[in-house]
Amino acid sequence: MKIEEIPQETETPVVASKESTSPEVDNSPETIAKERAEQASLPYIWRQTLQDVTITIPLPTGTRARDLAVVIGKKSISAALKKTGSEPYINGDLFNNVQTEESTWSVVDQKELVITLEKINQSEWWPHVVTSAPKIDVRRIEPENSKLSDLDDDTRAMVEKMMFDQRQKQMGMPTSEEQRKLNILENFKKQHPELDFSNANIDLK
Repeated sequence: MKIEEIPQETETPVVASKESTSPEVDNSPETIAKERAEQASLPYIWRQTLQDVTITIPLPTGTRARDLAVVIGKKSISAALKKTGSEPYINGDLFNNVQTEESTWSVVDQKELVITLEKINQSEWWPHVVTSAPKIDVRRIEPENSKLSDLDDDTRAMVEKMMFDQRQKQMGMPTSEEQRKLNILENFKKQHPELDFSNANIDLK
């Protein structure tokens, strides 16, 4: 885990989130307002990319790195002021494992704590940072077009495929690979109408 104290603000990764047009996602104003209110009530702001999660925590003006107790474990996190009786800003089990050696925290302008968690599984969106916190609907998350356009064709195709497969899994629908196998099976059935598949137990995974 790397620790730094930074004298000026630094840019943190931002992921654009917009309403999905998928009929399975609840985009009602009430649901979106509730989700936003739950996230606004947290003592921190968080953003994510497929590679990492960035947590920004407001601190009392004048706070330095030595005033904080920050512990980043493979599957847990805690951050609090060292002074006695201070409630942790964040404390609990992470949604998924992180690379502790690549994860960092820093104090910006003596007024913000910025924690960056490097994901181990870099093909999924997190619905929350710690499991005790309210969730967001990750099906609404889409990376900024400018970020996707920066990728080469092969990498972009891979990222889009991972995003599609994750959404399909969350909706209980076949992934792109399962759909490919299903198409092969359907074509085989058409070519062999004499075969009876009614009692066949076929695993597409």
